[in-house]
Amino acid sequence: MLTTNNKRCVTYWLGLAILFAHALVYAESQITERIEWKKTPIHLDLKVGHERLVHFPASVKVGVPATLQALLRTQSVNGTVYLLANAPFDATRVLVRTVDGGQIYLFDVSASKEGGQTDPVQVFVKEVGENKSGQTNLSIDSNETTAQYNYVTLTRFAAQQLYAPARLVQDRPGIVRVPVARGSIPLLRGAAVDAAPLVAWRAGGLYVTAVKLTNRTDQPQTLDPRNLRGAWLTAAFQHNRLLAAGSEADTTAVYLISARPFAASR
Repeated sequence: MLTTNNKRCVTYWLGLAILFAHALVYAESQITERIEWKKTPIHLDLKVGHERLVHFPASVKVGVPATLQALLRTQSVNGTVYLLANAPFDATRVLVRTVDGGQIYLFDVSASKEGGQTDPVQVFVKEVGENKSGQTNLSIDSNETTAQYNYVTLTRFAAQQLYAPARLVQDRPGIVRVPVARGSIPLLRGAAVDAAPLVAWRAGGLYVTAVKLTNRTDQPQTLDPRNLRGAWLTAAFQHNRLLAAGSEADTTAVYLISARPFAASR
């Protein structure tokens, strides 16, 4: 029989697992991809029938080509553009202009039924200032900023993005969101655990990727970093044991740090 202390321990871990499961759902649906405007067209892939939001620093107007009029619905409200594809179409150039005409953004927009992304996108322009000597300096992403991020701080940052309440999640200077293809991948040997990338970031020459792990069997699974496929600098499991599929603790996450983007490291 379970003692009172054991029951409390089991209750605690089950509660934590439920909280993490909700956090993963939030991470999949609410994480905003930040993209810097560098005067090159931004590729935007839509999923047919799913609205995608694109946030801008100021109110904008959208110029939709005639060929997309019947395929793409656009609405612009207070700096946010709402895009909804009604049917698949190939990449087409779309021009977005600020209301005051001071800034123009170019997008190559496409849509598909099976692929496509639904995460919100935030477009930003890196601010540039001048020091007292009149020389130009960048306000973020300097070498001094990225140098402070090591394996531990990057892993902690990724975990906070999944676990922390939304009001406490903040961007960190020098850490930028990078795209990562989602969908099941054979990350762990043995095929007992399903792996699906959630989100990835870059800081200088390091990449950190959060991957959701789900037990596919009716037996508990102990996670071992030696079973990971790929070239990883570090790997940290949120929990190192998964309960049977269908239970409240059959899912966790692993944070992988690599010297190259996720797709090139696995």
